[in-house]
Amino acid sequence: SSFGYFLTKQLLSKVTVGTAYKINGSSLLPLKECARYEALLKEKPIDLCCVGVGENGHIAFNDPDVADFEEKSWVKLVKLDERCREQQVKDEVFPTLKDVPLYAYTLTIPALCHSLNIVGVVPGRHKAEAVAKMLQGEISTSCPASVLRRHPKALLYLDANAAERLLIA
Repeated sequence: SSFGYFLTKQLLSKVTVGTAYKINGSSLLPLKECARYEALLKEKPIDLCCVGVGENGHIAFNDPDVADFEEKSWVKLVKLDERCREQQVKDEVFPTLKDVPLYAYTLTIPALCHSLNIVGVVPGRHKAEAVAKMLQGEISTSCPASVLRRHPKALLYLDANAAERLLIA
C-alpha cells in the first residue's frame, strides 16, 4: 500500500484525465525526487488539485507544526505524527498503523495554492472541529487548510456530520 496507490484506486482509475503526474514514493533519493517533482509542477501547473483536510486542520501533509504559507520549496518530505498516521487507518488508506509510513512526500501550501482549481472532500464528524476552524477561524498555520479561503477557485464538499459545528448566521 502507498498514498499513490490509494490515489490511483480511489480516483485516477475511475475518471478520465489527460495526464496525471505522481511523485515516485519509492525513490531511493527523496530530496532528488522532491526537486524533480517541483520542477515538473513549475513546468506543468496543476489543473485540478484534490485535497484532504485532516482532523488537525492539515492540508495534504502540511500539519500545523510544519505548515508555512510562504515556504520557498514546492515539495517536501515530512515526518507523519501519530495522530496523522492513525487517521490514515481510520480513513482506510492503510489497513493497520504499522502499514502507514513514518514519512511522506507532500506538496507545500504555496504549491497547492498555485493550482488552478482545488477541490476538497471532507466527510465525517471526526473532522467537524477542523472544518469549523478552517471556515470560521482565522487564516493561519494553526489550521493550515484555512488557507483555502484565499484561493479564488477552491471548492469544499462536506457531509452533514463534518459541517455540524459551523455557525450559520
